[in-house]
Amino acid sequence: MSQRYEVRVLTDLEFASPNGKSLLLDLYLPIGAEGPVPVIVWLHGGGWRIGDRKLGPDLKVRFAERGYAMASIEYRLSSEAIFPAQIYDVKAAIRWIRAVAKKYGFDSKHIGLWGSSAGGHLAALAGTTGSGRLEGLELGNWEYFSDVQAVVDGYGPTDFLQMEEYDHSTSVSSDDTESIRLNSVQRHTDPESPESQLLGAPIQTVPHLVREANPITYIDDKVPPFLILHGVCDLAVPVHQSELLYSALSKNGNETDLCLIEGLGHAFFNKKDLDEESLEVTLRRARAGESEQIETGKKRIFELVEAFFRRHLFGK
Repeated sequence: MSQRYEVRVLTDLEFASPNGKSLLLDLYLPIGAEGPVPVIVWLHGGGWRIGDRKLGPDLKVRFAERGYAMASIEYRLSSEAIFPAQIYDVKAAIRWIRAVAKKYGFDSKHIGLWGSSAGGHLAALAGTTGSGRLEGLELGNWEYFSDVQAVVDGYGPTDFLQMEEYDHSTSVSSDDTESIRLNSVQRHTDPESPESQLLGAPIQTVPHLVREANPITYIDDKVPPFLILHGVCDLAVPVHQSELLYSALSKNGNETDLCLIEGLGHAFFNKKDLDEESLEVTLRRARAGESEQIETGKKRIFELVEAFFRRHLFGK
């Protein structure tokens, strides 16, 4: 996989139109790659209420140049539609990719999801629900499945009702500009918090919806391999959220890796210089029937992500 490909970019492709709203995606296609290529779907962050498909890493480099088709999609924000509209949109995009696989040279049997923050939550939720759960009946291409073969969850929320207890954003030094910014936003239980806006009500008043939005709720033996990454200095989404997901997947016997990264806060996948140097990490690996493996050392984060996708989408 050392070969580098030229990349063709196709923008503003409509993959669904729920209630007449056009949902678009951008494709990044490796030119000259042999045979059908696996697809990685990028899901942007922004608390489900801001952001768009342009927010994230350079998808030409990460990882269309390495022979993957990359698809950056949009989904309805919470100001437009409350949950579960967002997961409907993600699944519609996966089905669309399978519907047009021959046209664009996609390997429809090898699709991965990669999400950041709110997008990480949606990637995890799509990964654990597979096909037939949390599907939007109004969105087409129903002859195609919405299951995926690999999930990378970057610092996504999991159980909204446990975020407040493990939120350490008020305990950091006052000269930390990031914490000052984060301390100016609402608490997770406030009606205007991102989580409450997503569900359409303060989260503590709708525990049934919190459960429906929690990827852990749907874990079974069909869940694909997960790589979960979280910065230990994250002040927006407590690292405990990723630990909850890793623990639930590992207890069920699912293949899952948890990478905790020293010195990084929130939204690190948006950093252009992320892999300029190796970072100190703790990597926990769980496999069915095996003891947990824990590795510490320095890793380049994008390289770790690409190696995970190479293993599960290319089988190398």
